[in-house]
Amino acid sequence: MGAIIQLFSEYDIPGAFLVNIELTLWSALFSLILGIILVIMRIAPVSSLRKVASGYVEFFQNMPLTIIMVFMVLGAFAQLKLSFSDKFSVNFFWLAVVGLSLYTAAFVCESLRSGINTVPLGQAEAARALGLSFTQSATQVIMPQAFRGSVAPLGNTFIALLKNSTVAAAASVATESSSLMSEMIEFHANSIVAIFLIFALGYVILVLPVGALTTFLSNKLAVRR
Repeated sequence: MGAIIQLFSEYDIPGAFLVNIELTLWSALFSLILGIILVIMRIAPVSSLRKVASGYVEFFQNMPLTIIMVFMVLGAFAQLKLSFSDKFSVNFFWLAVVGLSLYTAAFVCESLRSGINTVPLGQAEAARALGLSFTQSATQVIMPQAFRGSVAPLGNTFIALLKNSTVAAAASVATESSSLMSEMIEFHANSIVAIFLIFALGYVILVLPVGALTTFLSNKLAVRR
C-alpha cells in the first residue's frame, strides 16, 4: 500500500488516464461520423460506393493498430508533413486521434450494419413508396432504427477503443497511461506489481460504467417485435 501511495504522489496517474479519456472521446466522435458515412455507402444503390466502403472496412479491420499509429508519426507527420500544431505534444495527440478514428470507424460501420440488418425490409420499401430518396430514407427511416439495434455492438466497439487508446504511445503521445506505466517500471522496477494493479484497476474502473450504460441502453432501446 505504501508503494502505491508513493507512486501516486510522484506521478500524475489521474492525468495520464485523463489523456486516454480525451483520446477516446474525440476518436469516438470522429469514428462515429465516419462510420455512419461508411455504412450509408455500404447500403447505397451505387455499386462503386459500396465497393469503396467495403474496401475501407476490410483494409482497416485487418490492419494492426500499432502499424497505423507508427504510420501517423513516420508517414503522415515526417513524410507527408501533416501537422495540427507547432507544439509536438498537441500535434502527436491529434495524430493519434486521427489514427484511432480511421481504425475504429471500420468497426463502427460494421456495428451499425448489424443494426441495419434488424430493420425490416418493409421499412425501406415503405419509404420508397412515399417518394423518399435513398438519402432521406437512410437518414430518416433506416438509421434511427439501426442505432437502436446496434447499441450493444457499438458499446463494445467504444470499450475496445478506450483500451486501444493505450496504443497512442506508438504515436509518441508521452502523457497517456501506457507511456507513464513504462516510465514508472523503468524507475521503480521493484514495484511492478503495484504499478500493474494501479493501471489494471484504473481501466476496470473506466470500462465498467461504459459496459453498464451499454447494457442499460440496449435493454431500454430494444425493439420488441
